Amino acid sequence: MNIRTSLGAAALSLLATGVMAADEVTLQLKWVTQAQFAGYYVALENGYYTEEDLDVTINPGGPDIAPTQVLAGGGADVTVEWMPAALAAREKGLPMVNIAQPFKSSGMMLTCRKDAGVATTEDFAGKTLGVWFFGNEFPFLSWMSQLGLPTDGSAEGVEVLKQGFNVDPILNGQAACVSTMTYNEYWQIIDAGLTPDDLVLFKYEEQGVATLEDGLYVLEENLEDPAFQDKMARFVRASMKGWKWAEENPEDAAMIVLEYDETGAQTEAHQVRMMGEVAKLTAGSDGALDPADYERTVASLLAGGSDPVITKAPEGAWTSIVTDAAFQ
Repeated sequence: MNIRTSLGAAALSLLATGVMAADEVTLQLKWVTQAQFAGYYVALENGYYTEEDLDVTINPGGPDIAPTQVLAGGGADVTVEWMPAALAAREKGLPMVNIAQPFKSSGMMLTCRKDAGVATTEDFAGKTLGVWFFGNEFPFLSWMSQLGLPTDGSAEGVEVLKQGFNVDPILNGQAACVSTMTYNEYWQIIDAGLTPDDLVLFKYEEQGVATLEDGLYVLEENLEDPAFQDKMARFVRASMKGWKWAEENPEDAAMIVLEYDETGAQTEAHQVRMMGEVAKLTAGSDGALDPADYERTVASLLAGGSDPVITKAPEGAWTSIVTDAAFQ
């Protein structure tokens, strides 16, 4: 049965009984529709949001969409963002607050070609490294600072190539290393013809510089409204139910994501593989932010030498009020 047809029939049935989701929620994703966000699509498709009396709209992201800006402009109630970008935005005056943390681990890596002369971090000097920007550069810049490597292109430092959201630079020889996620771009390199033996992986988790990734953020002022708190508690509860279902049913979750991909750009094989990797990152999370993970992220960002991502430890950047209410 077509998923959209089934969803439409369910909605008509609810309409007939006069039971429609009363509270609207708009979620802004960090990137395009893909298994990275499977939990939210599963919650939508399986009716978990409807069960919580919510009418949820999921807006995909893209290369020209900054979740922080969408949130600031009132285009979303809640957004998926990485903590470095959220804390940087907060320090600059946008009061973003983390209300839940579905991703427990980081999937960020620097993937390098062995034939480019990279075997350890000591080989980075003098090399060109591909880096994503739009807020994704913060963990990388903090890491380089901790390694004592300038990012000015000098001989004793590294040349930073502003990497598009692809892996072309490592394939065409523009860069010795590129930024990748365990669940996405790494596999694009493999699919392009390179083998795991051709590559050296530097996982941020293993380098001790991992920062929290896909968390849920809202504007601080909205949390002053008890009705908004309640709505977010229901949203987080339903979303985490979606994430746990996705972990247990990765192939089915990938198929749901494909149904919602209006671009038709995603493939079944890639999404199934992605979901399998994403499940490793959400595993162990009950939705609540672990204070130790937060402190590690802040410490990593503060260790940025002369140009840190943030200049002081944030205050009020996260709250447990929503997850406490969601899972009490």
